[in-house]
Amino acid sequence: MRRRYDLTPSICIILALTTLFFVVFLIYPLLYVFKEAFWIENTFKLTYFKLMVTDPGIRTLVVNSFKIGVMVTLVTSIVSLPLAYFLTRYRYPGRALLRSVILIPMIMPPFVGAIGMQQFFGRFGSVNMLLVKLKLIDITETIDWFGGGFWGVVLLSTLHLYPIMYLNIVAALANVDPSLEEAAENMGASRAQVFRRITLPLMMPGYFAGAILVFIWAFTDLGTPLIFDYNEVIAVRIFRQVTEANANPMGYALVVLIIVLTALAFYVSKRWTGSKHYEMLGRGHVTSRETDTNWGMRSVIYLFIGGLTLMALLPHISVILVSLTPDSSQWRLSVLPQSWTFAHYVETFTHSDTLPSILNSLKYSIFSTLLALLVGVVVSYLLTRKRIPFQNLLDAVAMLPLALPGVAIAFGYLGSFADTTLLLRHLPDGIVSVLDPRQNPTFLLIISYSVRRLPYMLRSIYAGLQQTSVSYEEASQNMGATPMRTLYKITLPLVIANILAGAILVFSFSMLEVSDSLILAMRDQHYPITKAIWSLSQRPDHGAYTASALGVVGMLILIACLLGAGKVLGGKLGEIFRI
Repeated sequence: MRRRYDLTPSICIILALTTLFFVVFLIYPLLYVFKEAFWIENTFKLTYFKLMVTDPGIRTLVVNSFKIGVMVTLVTSIVSLPLAYFLTRYRYPGRALLRSVILIPMIMPPFVGAIGMQQFFGRFGSVNMLLVKLKLIDITETIDWFGGGFWGVVLLSTLHLYPIMYLNIVAALANVDPSLEEAAENMGASRAQVFRRITLPLMMPGYFAGAILVFIWAFTDLGTPLIFDYNEVIAVRIFRQVTEANANPMGYALVVLIIVLTALAFYVSKRWTGSKHYEMLGRGHVTSRETDTNWGMRSVIYLFIGGLTLMALLPHISVILVSLTPDSSQWRLSVLPQSWTFAHYVETFTHSDTLPSILNSLKYSIFSTLLALLVGVVVSYLLTRKRIPFQNLLDAVAMLPLALPGVAIAFGYLGSFADTTLLLRHLPDGIVSVLDPRQNPTFLLIISYSVRRLPYMLRSIYAGLQQTSVSYEEASQNMGATPMRTLYKITLPLVIANILAGAILVFSFSMLEVSDSLILAMRDQHYPITKAIWSLSQRPDHGAYTASALGVVGMLILIACLLGAGKVLGGKLGEIFRI
């Protein structure tokens, strides 16, 4: 009789260690947050949640964060829907290049670009000075383009997040059966009617998957509002509560609030898509419909994608220009800097505050990538090659960080691994000094980077294992090889491209991770690049210029990394992000 589960002693040990990892570094911090929010003075209380309802200041935080999330989701939808349609349904010269170029915004978090965009769109920035020179406005009546910071946050978040929406829509379009569209056209429907009545409804599940990710990312973004000094949002208030985490439970209550709102957003999306039917007749492999373009349509496509690409590159261009500006006196009341210098780049690699941050980020990112690789291989192998109990639960827990805001996990780590908690209180001082982020955040930064980006690694390796026949591994074991040797010599080499793609994603996002870095890194010697950029940008002298140079260095590291991975994967840079 065949056994129900493949629970050999070695599999049991691996499963137990994997479970322990998720319990300690994912479940326990979240439970601690809920405990601190509700269990006050040894009693269950809703004091701070009542305060959220009665305090107009807290209500303003929620409303502003919600407005940012909705606006960013709406604008990315308006941009990404035609973008995906143009790049998948039409044939024209340069399409392959454009597919890679539009993914460039993903290499730099929006809060880095915000430093340069303030110089471009500020009251006396480049755009207003250009309008003054053209005599379109008076210098005493310059325009506040970012509306006190709100529209700046929306713009930067949109330019950073539209590739995520685009990739989800492209995947959804690829699954639409073209015969249904052809049948509608044969019945006399116009192209617009086909899109509205056939294509759009069938791609709704994929669209909502991207929309929810964009909404959560924008709703809980921390770095961009900080740079724009737009402090009336939930994430910034949580950041301000870091120093009071052990004394004031309001920070934990706000974290619970964003977790609940995030879960509610997922639930609404699931109910909305689950209440409708999107089934199509199975026809085996579905190929996308593509149409040759005439010169008029081609012009529209080039103008749309070219304009979008220019806007998407503006944060990168602005940061580069700011990094090359000697000081504020050289870019005042002028369209462009009046002189140039590389002094800030020299300072980046020589200053005691900047060079260590680069080395720290490299260290944190490399070790977090290795840890995510180890956990990703183990979980993927258990899910695809072994029959284990609670298999779906393991998959759900491993993918959970994708739905959790970064500030929630980081704040949970900050509180749950303090030296005063029950978990650490009775441990030796040497272990406490490693685990407590207030003493040394290195270990928890590596853990948090790997946990937050684990879904990318898991999806990539999981897809590779699903596409690889198990017969190779069975043949190896029939020849006498142990399961471990088979994994090392047969399985992993067959999915090396998937491993590389996942590793590059984890490393890239870890290098410029914002929420975990800003919350957990509290001392200068432990600052990663993003925390150093924020710290420098707060200095009244030339801090913003050095911060911009540091941001460009981080951007160049990621570009080199992604180009190298793209070359290994056959030059298809965009495929790295299709997880």
